[in-house]
Amino acid sequence: MKRYLYLWHRWLGIGLCLFMALWFFSGVVMLYVGYPKLTPREHLSHLPVLSLQDCCVDLSVALAAADPQRAPASIRLSTVAGEPRYLFSYPGRSNVAVDARTGQRVNFSDRDWALAAARQYDPLAAAVYRGPVQEDLWSHSRALDADRPLQRVQLADADGTLLYISGQTGAVVRDARALERGWNLVGAWLHWLYPLRGIGVDGWWSNLLIYLSLTATLMAVLGAVIGVLRWRISKPYRSGSRSPYRGFARWHHIGGLLFGVLAITWIFSGLMSMNPWRIFSSSTPLDTAAYQSGPLQAQAFPISAARALSRFADEGLVARELEWRLVGGEGYLIGHDGGGRTRVLSMVDGQVHNRLPREVLERAAQAVLPQGRMHSELLDSYDFYYYARAEQSMLGHLEKRLPVLRVRFDDPQQTWLHLDLYTGEMLGVLDQPKRVSRWLFALLHSWDWLPLLQRRPVWDIWMIVFSVGGLILSVSGVVLGWRRLRK
Repeated sequence: MKRYLYLWHRWLGIGLCLFMALWFFSGVVMLYVGYPKLTPREHLSHLPVLSLQDCCVDLSVALAAADPQRAPASIRLSTVAGEPRYLFSYPGRSNVAVDARTGQRVNFSDRDWALAAARQYDPLAAAVYRGPVQEDLWSHSRALDADRPLQRVQLADADGTLLYISGQTGAVVRDARALERGWNLVGAWLHWLYPLRGIGVDGWWSNLLIYLSLTATLMAVLGAVIGVLRWRISKPYRSGSRSPYRGFARWHHIGGLLFGVLAITWIFSGLMSMNPWRIFSSSTPLDTAAYQSGPLQAQAFPISAARALSRFADEGLVARELEWRLVGGEGYLIGHDGGGRTRVLSMVDGQVHNRLPREVLERAAQAVLPQGRMHSELLDSYDFYYYARAEQSMLGHLEKRLPVLRVRFDDPQQTWLHLDLYTGEMLGVLDQPKRVSRWLFALLHSWDWLPLLQRRPVWDIWMIVFSVGGLILSVSGVVLGWRRLRK
């Protein structure tokens, strides 16, 4: 039986240790340089102050021009290529832009519109049009699907920024600085095996990652078992050592004993990040659309955009973007300034508030499960299931403000909702499968544990030291595998 353990570990290692070495190396890079994305703060900081001179058509006109048959999932008023535009998103469909002055639907597909959008992003930098693209190295994210095809513009700024502009609305949807692009070639692009994208195996990419990770986990477990069996605790080998190996084999053996368990957890948790076979998907998801208590329609928002901007200015908020939101059937206009601050204009009383009343969010949440028992709590500090991450991390761009309202239901999945008091947005849905994913992926893979996250650089030292240990283990395995193949 031992012989088969050795054989399985050896031949799996010959095929997989190179992948593990790449994963450990690129994982260290990803600690500090994430895959390019346009964060909400970057987006707002590059927008001009909303100017509604000779503007705007009524929201009902814009809705009819966008799609008279369907209600949108979101409505924003922003500045695109120097002009005020209503921006609409629809589930499973392309985004839509409507000229806020004329009420006509606008399609952005040419070079001039892309360059105008780039000038708005950075008026001082020269811009060079790089042409359209459906998907490339820095635009694999599914979050961009509603904006494809994308237009690319290269800026001659200090950061060498490459902009991706929506082919549907003309808005800048991604920026990729030269430093990000360079490090990502040995970071996220390598870690997620993106070199395999775009060469005819895209449909297999997800399964390939899943089964590579699964096989690598099995290989690492076999290695840990063999490492323990070959280590002599009471009686050393004839050489005086407790390990029978020399050279790279000795490095591999001792490295496995020191770092093998953590290597197993990292490879396994990487597998969990892919949600293999949808094990973390909810079997009976809640109807979270009921939180709005109706579609986004103009009747719920009697106050005009121009009046809303004036009200926000009176309260000290210079808005760069407006967002229409429905919470429990009541309309609210959210004003965003360039620093990420928000104010809420209620359609009920016409007053501007710093945040929505707690009872409004609780009533809206109860509509999600009308017959179920609900318990809510106000979180004034981060905990294991609600916390902020560094901006470069995978989900670090998502705003996690405090306080936040957590609502718990007594449904079979024991679902939790996190509701943003500042905008009324439903920030996340956590049921039992997703909380298990929080343990098996976020905790084990990136050590999202507050005692470490809140004590930098302790977290950094922990991650780097053990990543280097895993890299030594993997590289020594690559050398041993190469030697075996040469024989």
